Amino acid sequence: MSNISKTPSGEPPQRRRGAALDEALLEAAWAELDAHGYADFTMEGVARRAGTSRPVLARRWAGRAELAVAAIGHYFSLHPVDVPDLGSVREELASLLRQWSARATPAPVRFMLDLRNDLAPARGDLNGVRRNLAEQLGETGIVGEILARGVARGEVDAGKLSPRVTAVPIDLARNEIFLTLAGLPDEVIYEILDLVFLPLVRKPGPLPR
Repeated sequence: MSNISKTPSGEPPQRRRGAALDEALLEAAWAELDAHGYADFTMEGVARRAGTSRPVLARRWAGRAELAVAAIGHYFSLHPVDVPDLGSVREELASLLRQWSARATPAPVRFMLDLRNDLAPARGDLNGVRRNLAEQLGETGIVGEILARGVARGEVDAGKLSPRVTAVPIDLARNEIFLTLAGLPDEVIYEILDLVFLPLVRKPGPLPR
């Protein structure tokens, strides 16, 4: 099969290349995951759906696990998270976790859980994939931006920040979703923030109102 997309009758076919081809392949991979789950996800199925051949996929992704991770990352990239300045680190992080929770469930979580067995003997474990996706989607960057605003407002102690500390809100939210396979209620979001994260980074003094 070629990389030529199907076109309406009478129109000349268009050969897909570069970014357009990659986009079509990732959309086909996500559609296969959504239709069949990871258990029945195959490179051949994606190739058929995309109207191309397995070698075209193999030149880009080493196997079905790598392709599935790329498809999940692509899905998330189409549903970006945006948190404006709300004047409060607490409320900005709560907004981030609400949006992240709504975007992460339920299908992507199921797929990530199903990926574990394939990822264990491969190049990275599930935690590595989580970190890779977080970097790919800019999650860590969003938290960093929120905390930078908090530092400027005097809410956050810059000396208490580190990559591990900055990752805490998303990591705890992700773990909760993986355990429950459900979205995060506000009660859990504020427990993550008020009981765990904000005490780690807050400047000494009265709590902001």
